[in-house]
Amino acid sequence: MNEGYHYVECGLDDVYLANGFERIESARGTSVAIRDIDALHRVIGGHLCRRKKELNGKEIRFLRREMLMSQATLAHLLDVGEQTVHRWETDKTAMSGAAESLLRLLYAEHALGTKGRIRDRLKRIADLEDEMDRNREMTFRLMADKDALWELAAA
Repeated sequence: MNEGYHYVECGLDDVYLANGFERIESARGTSVAIRDIDALHRVIGGHLCRRKKELNGKEIRFLRREMLMSQATLAHLLDVGEQTVHRWETDKTAMSGAAESLLRLLYAEHALGTKGRIRDRLKRIADLEDEMDRNREMTFRLMADKDALWELAAA
């Protein structure tokens, strides 16, 4: 019987594979080939998003990397500083409940392959807040767009 594999290469400490991998011996030593690694990572990410336990730093980093997102991009979407994301990922600061919920939603949207509705809306909010920070006066205009009837008018 094949013994399990402790899959630390994913960046998480507690992932073990019962099967779906093959140990390969070569002149350089033993290596491991994992079958359908992208699907495995989606399942790992989905599990992290569904469970009730708070995410630790490695889990936050795993979800961010699976979305091919930089710390700066995640920080922008969650309206926090890039250094804040770094502190979350190194377990120096706990992630707020709201930010964690949004991260889980972003990952779920990414894994399901939807059209980025949550991410687009968060980006619009973050961009609007950046614009508000730059301008004290805000002028809005009514749009015919069905997603947003009002938008910030260009200065």
